Amino acid sequence: MLQEIMQFINQHMLISLIWIALLVAVIVTTARGFFSKAKEITRAQAINLINKEEAIVVDLRSREDFRKGHIIGSINLTPSEIKDNNLAELEKHKGQPVIVVSANGTESRTPAESLIRAGFEHVCSLKEGLAGWTGENLPLARGKK
Repeated sequence: MLQEIMQFINQHMLISLIWIALLVAVIVTTARGFFSKAKEITRAQAINLINKEEAIVVDLRSREDFRKGHIIGSINLTPSEIKDNNLAELEKHKGQPVIVVSANGTESRTPAESLIRAGFEHVCSLKEGLAGWTGENLPLARGKK
């Protein structure tokens, strides 16, 4: 069996390297998620945090996308604003849970971890982002706020 695997690898080097790279990427992504202080939450958990613990939603999308539709009560901060510590609008909410939302949930982990480093205690990211939220026909606000 091992000999057949080695033979396949030798005959299909490119496919084998791609498979190994994908495996490493999955392991790294899984490990980052496991050890991250910013946990990923579901839409139901987000709704519960918003309604029962007055969580603040931070929408990472562009200003234009934000105006087209965002979770009610969201604050629009781009990842670069968070990275540069431009958090004046968010500072007064340090004691509240913060839910970081991106377009599809893939870009929220790093900004969420930045908020934790900035002293925010309870930060999480929304699984599947706004795409998942709208996919379940959950309410959106339009306009600046």
